[in-house]
Amino acid sequence: MQVQARAGVAHVPPDRLKDPSLRNATIKHVAELAGVSLKTVSRVINHEASVHERTREKVQRAIDTLGYRPDPSARSLRSTRAHLLGLVYDNPNAHYIISMQRGVLSVCRESGYGLQIHPCDSSSPKLAEELCALVQHSRLAGLVLAPPMSEQPELIRTLADAGIAFMRIISARSDPQDGYPCVYVDDRDAAYAITEHLIQLGHQRIGFLWGGREHRSSGERYQGYEDALKDYGIALDRKLIVAGDYSFDDGFRGARKLLALKDRPTAIFGSNDEIAAGVLAAAHSGGISVPWELSITGFEDSPFSKQSWPALTTARQATEEIGRHAAQRLIAGIEGDAHGKPADLVNQGFSPELVVRGSTGPLRSAPKRKR
Repeated sequence: MQVQARAGVAHVPPDRLKDPSLRNATIKHVAELAGVSLKTVSRVINHEASVHERTREKVQRAIDTLGYRPDPSARSLRSTRAHLLGLVYDNPNAHYIISMQRGVLSVCRESGYGLQIHPCDSSSPKLAEELCALVQHSRLAGLVLAPPMSEQPELIRTLADAGIAFMRIISARSDPQDGYPCVYVDDRDAAYAITEHLIQLGHQRIGFLWGGREHRSSGERYQGYEDALKDYGIALDRKLIVAGDYSFDDGFRGARKLLALKDRPTAIFGSNDEIAAGVLAAAHSGGISVPWELSITGFEDSPFSKQSWPALTTARQATEEIGRHAAQRLIAGIEGDAHGKPADLVNQGFSPELVVRGSTGPLRSAPKRKR
């Protein structure tokens, strides 16, 4: 493939843009088009500060023209630096993991990094050893830690002591300011808003179905529920609170338990949309009309929250954007350290927003029984 460089500006004749060889452009093609050395192109790709800005722009134009994408694994082998991130998770919620992965992966592609997905057992006593070995053997530049691993203090200290770069995604009302980087999500305030919405519709007997207790988000969402009841002067009834996990099955089982009570709730708050979908299924199977006889809410705004009938009232959590921000912050820190310019990064928070749909409605008086 022959290309031309005119007046320092990357140029490919229009009739050459359809050439199949351009779809498999290499670093050599980029160097030829930009009129620079292979080493200069490599410096630009590696974001080295020693490259003149005009040269950097010229190389970038050649990269864009050719549609060249560096091979992160090969790049890591040629360099003393790694260009791979790891996304570590242990979460039964498939939607959450897929959205998180999509956000992290989009940033990796933009930045020339690869991504390795690593599911693990957050309760394993050898988790810290496992993750340290993962970083070493896979030559990872850093880790994005999803809950609940991100919320285990001992694990975080071990990774930090080992010099491993990481970014935590945690549930917290505000920046924990514990010396470790994170992206935090204010689940408590969003859960308060959901509970307040139900109270303002006239509901006072509001059931609450927990997610996994190893997830800080579950406790934060419960606290928002409890705070709203307290602020509105509604007594907390422990019989309306059921332990469980972030799953459809636990939502179904928990709802059946609540709906079997003599004085059953008029509304149920599921700690995530999968739980709420289970509640909805339990209501339908018991012939209970939603929202006429029972209001139901979830949390996260997953796809099936819109696809269920009726659609679920929930809290919209920007999981993909949270993943993007975590990856951006992690890479910025890695790149800063590599060039001797540590990035001064501030932990950023996200606040899920209440989304009202058809699964919630005003409290109605119980229908009169036939005598």
